[in-house]
Amino acid sequence: MALSPLLTLTLVLAALGVVTYFVYASFAFGAGYQPTPRRAVRTMLRWAEVGPQDVVYDLGAGTGAIVFRAARIYRARVVGVEVEPLRYLILLSRRRLGPFGDRIQLIWGNLFHLDFHEATVVTAFLWPGAMERLRPKFEAELRAGARIVSHCHKVPGWRPTQYDPETDVYLYRWPDAIATNGSGTP
Repeated sequence: MALSPLLTLTLVLAALGVVTYFVYASFAFGAGYQPTPRRAVRTMLRWAEVGPQDVVYDLGAGTGAIVFRAARIYRARVVGVEVEPLRYLILLSRRRLGPFGDRIQLIWGNLFHLDFHEATVVTAFLWPGAMERLRPKFEAELRAGARIVSHCHKVPGWRPTQYDPETDVYLYRWPDAIATNGSGTP
């Protein structure tokens, strides 16, 4: 049974509208959407030495590449934070339908309002301005030994423990990440 031209056009326009929203709407929320490449996700979680004892905060969780891998493969407890409503609904659906949903907490909201005291690992693929705004919160709230892994963008003023130019992943260990001026002071 063939679709009428009007119905076909309506479906194509609806699909185009959803795709356009998915890609561009997040700019209205302060960040563009680009999924973290699988290779970078693997590097981030491996370098952070994620395990069942960890509480992983994934900032700007998107559709959950890091959230679900950390829970499923590493058995970590994961807090995924996403501000964009459609991606948040996708996260909720994936958690409900997939395994290890009991290890995943999802927060729909502003990542700058989080409390990082519980985090042992923080993952991020955020713009440089966001990393700069988060730095004072990390310094005030992260516990000693926490690991921060970032794809593409550095934490300004911090010295990475490791950097992989192929995946563009930075690993920081708190408080060792504070760059010093040679006298031992930041």
